[in-house]
Amino acid sequence: MMFQSWLFLPFFLIFFLVYLVLQKTRLRNLWLLISSYVFYGWWNPLFLILIGYATVVDYFLAWLMEKGEKRKLWLSLSIINDLGLLAFFKYAGFMTENINALLDRLGSSVSLDTPSILLPVGISFYIFKSVAYMIDCYRGTVAREKNFINYAAFVSFFPLLVAGPIERAANLLGQLRLRKAAASQDLADGLSLFVVGLFKKVAIADLLSIYVDKVYGVPSEYQAPALMLATFAFAWQIYFDFSGYSDMARGIAQMCGFKIMLNFNHPYLATGLRDFWARWHISLSTWFKDYLYIPLGGNRKGRFNTYKNMFITIVVSGFWHGAAWTFVIWGALHGFGMGLTREMERSKFYQDKIPKFAKQMFTFVFVCFAWIFFRASTWDDARLIVGRIFTSGLADPKFPLYFLPLILSVWLYQFMYESRLQALLKVSVVRVGLVIFMILYLSIFVSSGVQAFIYNQF
Repeated sequence: MMFQSWLFLPFFLIFFLVYLVLQKTRLRNLWLLISSYVFYGWWNPLFLILIGYATVVDYFLAWLMEKGEKRKLWLSLSIINDLGLLAFFKYAGFMTENINALLDRLGSSVSLDTPSILLPVGISFYIFKSVAYMIDCYRGTVAREKNFINYAAFVSFFPLLVAGPIERAANLLGQLRLRKAAASQDLADGLSLFVVGLFKKVAIADLLSIYVDKVYGVPSEYQAPALMLATFAFAWQIYFDFSGYSDMARGIAQMCGFKIMLNFNHPYLATGLRDFWARWHISLSTWFKDYLYIPLGGNRKGRFNTYKNMFITIVVSGFWHGAAWTFVIWGALHGFGMGLTREMERSKFYQDKIPKFAKQMFTFVFVCFAWIFFRASTWDDARLIVGRIFTSGLADPKFPLYFLPLILSVWLYQFMYESRLQALLKVSVVRVGLVIFMILYLSIFVSSGVQAFIYNQF
């Protein structure tokens, strides 16, 4: 069940009407839990066994950890269990294929059967949410949730379940413990945020995917202009797709009275790679910073270790995105890029003398180049695309020109949002007018087809 499908509408209406009745009672979180399990089970009822198992195990281990004995042991068991589930369902096939490739290179006739395992939707997101909760409990930065219903509702909170944001327990669990009614302003703001996200996904991301899928599906049939335009189009597609999902998720949560963290902050206006990662998928980048980069030592042990820890963190982030070497290379490119530009971006010359637009263009082009490895189906495709971009001649890219006004209008909106004109965009009449325009556009021009969100596969 996806947010932009017609099936979600009756589900949400039934959920929300009952929620309004129960929102100040002790039954609110139970209803939220039941609804979340219905939502998740609609994808595949077997997924409920996995999320239920992970929830029960971590709840029990957190209880043992609170007792004060062998705390590190219980935390370790929790992390091993959670990451073990993620590794098995997400990376078992990848590991088997690479072991077989290694055995073949060594001349061995032994070959392991590649397991056919269904990847549960959203497993990366709720596993990372659970790991963060357990570590925070261990550190004492959050109190253990004693009410099992509250904790289970936190893990399975359906707006965030499939593709995040990866909300922290300190924020979401704290709100689940309060039986606070949603205000009328929450409903208005949440609904407008949902419409914005729906517009990003259906009106822009899905439209761009037509050209991107066509070119990246058979890159050998295209020359540099088409490959470059498809890469730039994918940069916008993945942004609109994923930020659209995040907006819709945050909008649904806000209609219910929950404030969820911002996950995207105009990343293509970043003036450097460090700035880009402070704006892109914020819930994931801060997760890796708090639970990997800082435990590795962060920037506390000299320049070499700082760069090493930063590189490891970014590469692991790349591997989190998918079980393929192309994702590792994507992460490594960002790791090298951040290492090479870190001191430059911190220098007074770069900050004060280089025009802001030039910094934004350099960052955007680098990010787009790295997206090639993220989007390409195989390493061979990625290598072919990079080679042709720099060597092949001109040819008609057959790029639909009607895509450009949509992209340019959104980019213009983002530039305005970070300029002196920001106040204009917050005027009620302008906001209402934009929402009305989006609704009319969706009603008139968008087809009824439903495409999955890109990050559902991660």
